[in-house]
Amino acid sequence: MPLGERYGGDKSESRYCGVETEFDDDMPNLLSFNIHGGFDFVLATLMDPNYRPSQVDEDTSRSRALPFAGSDLVLSPSQWSSHVVGKISSWIDLDSEDVTLRKDSEIALKQELAWASHLSLQACLLPTPKGASCANYAKCLNQILQNLGSMQLWLRIPLEKSENDTEARNPDYMGEGHTDSWELWNSFRLLCEHHSQLAVALDILPSLPSASSVGRWFGEPVRAAIINTNSFLTNARGYPCLSKRHQRIVTAFFDHSIQVVISGQPVHNVPVGASGPNADDHVEGGWRHPLKSYLDYIAFLYQKMDPLPEQERFELGYRDYLQSPLQPLMDNLEAQTYETFEKDTVKYSQYQRAVAKALVDRVPDENASAVTTVLMVVGAGRGPLVRASLQAAEETERKLKVYAVEKNPNAVVTLHSLVKLEGWEDIVTIVSSDMRNWDAPERADILVSELLGSFGDNELSPECLDGAQRFLKEDGISIPSSYTSFIQPVTACKLYNDIKSHKDLVHFETAYVVKLHRVARLAHTQPVFTFTHPEYSAKSSNQRYKKLQFDIPSDTGSTLIHGFAGYFDSTLYKDVHLGIEPSTATPNMFSWFPIFFPLRTPVCVQPGTPLEVHFWRCCGSTKVWYEWCVTSPSASPIHNTNGRSYWVGL
Repeated sequence: MPLGERYGGDKSESRYCGVETEFDDDMPNLLSFNIHGGFDFVLATLMDPNYRPSQVDEDTSRSRALPFAGSDLVLSPSQWSSHVVGKISSWIDLDSEDVTLRKDSEIALKQELAWASHLSLQACLLPTPKGASCANYAKCLNQILQNLGSMQLWLRIPLEKSENDTEARNPDYMGEGHTDSWELWNSFRLLCEHHSQLAVALDILPSLPSASSVGRWFGEPVRAAIINTNSFLTNARGYPCLSKRHQRIVTAFFDHSIQVVISGQPVHNVPVGASGPNADDHVEGGWRHPLKSYLDYIAFLYQKMDPLPEQERFELGYRDYLQSPLQPLMDNLEAQTYETFEKDTVKYSQYQRAVAKALVDRVPDENASAVTTVLMVVGAGRGPLVRASLQAAEETERKLKVYAVEKNPNAVVTLHSLVKLEGWEDIVTIVSSDMRNWDAPERADILVSELLGSFGDNELSPECLDGAQRFLKEDGISIPSSYTSFIQPVTACKLYNDIKSHKDLVHFETAYVVKLHRVARLAHTQPVFTFTHPEYSAKSSNQRYKKLQFDIPSDTGSTLIHGFAGYFDSTLYKDVHLGIEPSTATPNMFSWFPIFFPLRTPVCVQPGTPLEVHFWRCCGSTKVWYEWCVTSPSASPIHNTNGRSYWVGL
């Protein structure tokens, strides 16, 4: 039965906990014993561990069945697919120097995976590569993956990395005792070309690497965390528990839909009552599964997690889902898009605060009843900024005259009905025009806009506000007054695979809006481009170039960079800010997801090696686009030259 329910309709895969079992040719009994014991699935060895193909007589092999754990008929198809993860024989060593063992391994691997596929299992656990070289293992698996169907293959990798300063400083040092299991996984994954059905099952050991090193794995396709009973401590009552660090990691696994599997024999003397080979015989007599106390503890960790906030639940479907950014100048937004953005009350309350402060600064209290401030909302949409501005005027007891400028004729229809409904006819003038072409009858004291994209300037706020700036008074105020974009390198295996599936260059040279979830953020963000409004410099240009150097913490170990996560932070007015840059993000705001700039070929960065990145913002007569590349530790192609794949139309 599932570990619990964190919120209504909790469908997270991490609710299900499995148990690793020994070979048993009585599969119905094995499954019944563990399911009745409280586990949701078994990690079951499919083949008799004593079987070796080379020891089978050729004449008898044609008439004898392979020694699998029972026929496919002993369980129903739904039991096989829902409650059994196949475990490939652990003796298999496809890179052995022993030719007989290697050939046996090749034959057995194919036989066992063919059987698992026949049973329609959802996943199979592959044994850990035995040595540093895994080329033949990867080659054999790659051949199988080409015709596998939908089954996932979980490569078993121990979560370990030696912490040695000499090794960290010198990436070439591979002396005795140097281990970083991520490098083993990375070699295997690269040999298999990032195959989307190849995933990881992490063995969680009693000793854990640094937090930075563990963090790498959250950008990888980790499906299961196998925790051996010897990794558990003992609490004051004699029951199993985990260290604080292990608890934090397990909780993070739950957050990333990673399933926990309990492995090993019970090592805690918890009174478990009678136990026997047949679970059904003992349920009534207070029987407990020998590993139930470990399962109970994992369930306790799951249940004590905070429930997902409503906003996070709303965004579940968007996690790691690639979306093309909006083209608000080229395209008119649809009603549904407006509807979504208008629900972001936090954003509009920040705008209201900014307008209120600007009004108070602009008009002293003694002139409040005499002076009318001219405020222009450029890109008014269906009116949320008009409403926020009028509420700010009411709150500060200032007089306001509003021009609502909007190029989308469909949104203008809604604006007219809103103004009529609210009785704003004497205060609000609606202008159906592109702000860049409008001749204003008077100049504005305050210019308000919400033209920001996930990367700040990627929806052409600079170009729009440059065009609108001519009708702002010389001492006028722009809200926002400035904004800065930020990037950071990330491991994002799922995003990379989703882009790779298109099999073209265009998708690798497109920036995507995406609710980042299964990513590893490898270094702190750094600022890229900043724009300030109003901008009166005669030499000002909206073209930009920035070279950045990221230093990934040396205790992280080697990393693979799939691309860059982008964010923005904006100063609306004075100390009122708005943004999604992680360290300063405005809480509970959902109008913007981060942006993702992919790399055509992922870049491997060794410990202590800086990552050097270049970003350009380029402007043409009809479009604006970004170009980006990496120059260290190795050079990548410059992506999106001349905006050949992705641009924003003017």
